Amino acid sequence: MRKIRHIGMRHRIAGVAGALLVIGGGSALGVAVSAQQHAPQPSASAAGSIGPRGASRVPAIGPTLPRSEPVSIDIPAIGVRSSLLHLGLNPNGTLQVPPLFAEPSEAAWYKYSPTPGQAGSSIIEGHVDTYKGPSVFFRLGALVPGDTVDVTLADGTVAVFRVTGVRMYPKTDWPWRTVFAQTRYAALHLITCGGDFDYSTGHYLSNVVVFASLVGARRAPPPGKTASQGSSGKLTEAAAV
Repeated sequence: MRKIRHIGMRHRIAGVAGALLVIGGGSALGVAVSAQQHAPQPSASAAGSIGPRGASRVPAIGPTLPRSEPVSIDIPAIGVRSSLLHLGLNPNGTLQVPPLFAEPSEAAWYKYSPTPGQAGSSIIEGHVDTYKGPSVFFRLGALVPGDTVDVTLADGTVAVFRVTGVRMYPKTDWPWRTVFAQTRYAALHLITCGGDFDYSTGHYLSNVVVFASLVGARRAPPPGKTASQGSSGKLTEAAAV
């Protein structure tokens, strides 16, 4: 019964997904704002697509990985390397967000979404800034199609995703059906706050969403070694459905 309840809540949260990061990161009046350090915003040329080519018309069936909970995320293009918290829902049905003033700042996987590499939309969220300055996803809006995102899983697999599009949506018209879509391919959606900052409410008015899809996988290197020093380090195609 508990598992069924979680599934129901996952669909219920989609209806209030516009509140994502408003209660937590969106309410922080940060040094990044007051000091005029503005987080990069997605360019029109980075809008790309929300999934693999053809997925918007014909449901795509792409490579997938077995279920394994995520441990960390690396985004080389913007210098992000973070361990991942596993967060769920607040009692009022809104998404939990990472601690605002944690050191270091960490991103979080929404634990009622598919694990990265499973078919469906896996959700990872992070703050853009705090009053202390930039946070873990400060530069998320600088990503462009073709950039890669590596998610290390508990089973030692590194799931490799390629960005297909980066878009910004107003929180008053948030596309929860798109972001939480039950896709037939392994999707990864990264979310943070963006757009203008409303000083009267202490909230950002928009969210930046990065859309990415699974393109392959490799074994994580042993502790103390880099990917190039691992026993293989080779990127392989994930198993096709």
